[in-house]
Amino acid sequence: MSEFKTIETQEELDSIIKDRLDRNTKKITAEVTKQFEGYISPDDAAKSKKALEDEISKLTAQITEKDTKIADITAKNTAYETAAVKAKIAREYGIPAELADRISGTNEDEYKADAENLAKFVAAGKPTAPMFSAEPSGNNSNIGQTNNTDAALMAVLNELSN
Repeated sequence: MSEFKTIETQEELDSIIKDRLDRNTKKITAEVTKQFEGYISPDDAAKSKKALEDEISKLTAQITEKDTKIADITAKNTAYETAAVKAKIAREYGIPAELADRISGTNEDEYKADAENLAKFVAAGKPTAPMFSAEPSGNNSNIGQTNNTDAALMAVLNELSN
């Protein structure tokens, strides 16, 4: 060891203390660096967190967009399937294709029940052949008459109008 030297000025004391603090700081810094080797700094962690949050936001927006597209496609598919089922049921019950979309309900059984009711109206709306001609016949002609009573009534009517 070296001989003891007396400290005579404040500058000498400050120099000795500064040297001692520098040695201790280097030693502690080396120990802490070795202890936390492989870890990231708080600044790097904040940057990494911000980058990951941006990526999460971007991916969330993409998922929302895809979910919207899926919902739209699913709704269209459901509408097409419903229209196909209604068209099939309309054919089964003799309902014109133009009226197939008038069939209502929430499932196939309800569609069939409604189609059955609608088929009654469609069948009732079909014109039936008249029993006699609605056209006036000329000069006591019995064309289009179905029985003698109608012919007699037409003859009386024609005589009255002459």
